[in-house]
Amino acid sequence: MAKTGGKNKTPDPTIARNKRASHDYHLEQRFEAGIALMGWEVKSIRAGKAQLVDSYVLVRDGEAYLLGANITPLQSASTHVVADPQRTRKLLLHAKEIAQLFQATQQKGYAVVATRLYWKGSNVKCEIALAKGKKMHDKRETSRNRDWDRQKERLMKSSSR
Repeated sequence: MAKTGGKNKTPDPTIARNKRASHDYHLEQRFEAGIALMGWEVKSIRAGKAQLVDSYVLVRDGEAYLLGANITPLQSASTHVVADPQRTRKLLLHAKEIAQLFQATQQKGYAVVATRLYWKGSNVKCEIALAKGKKMHDKRETSRNRDWDRQKERLMKSSSR
């Protein structure tokens, strides 16, 4: 009989990732933000129906909003609720963080993107990042470094056997 680990492993709290963000941008600073959600959205997120592809954050009038995130409504959603899967959702941040994001986005080349959704207790949190756009040569260099790291791991495994 195989031995199991002494501690119970908690499942990964990540709901959705935006892998494209790390490919297209240099992620410089990360923030944790709460999201104002409706009841049907939380049920859909629990069912794994959330996507962050092409989502970004807009800072306007001292508030931050998540745009482009897709939360697909469940088929069993209530009939009296009009479910908009890509509605604008308010992000809950401290005033100092919002001011910092606003100031940074006024500079040329900076954007704020959503990188992942995750559970923190019973709340849904959104990790957002202050990002600067990558040039094409930066993307190729990142790809080249990733391939080299993979190759090194293979060589280390084969030499240790």
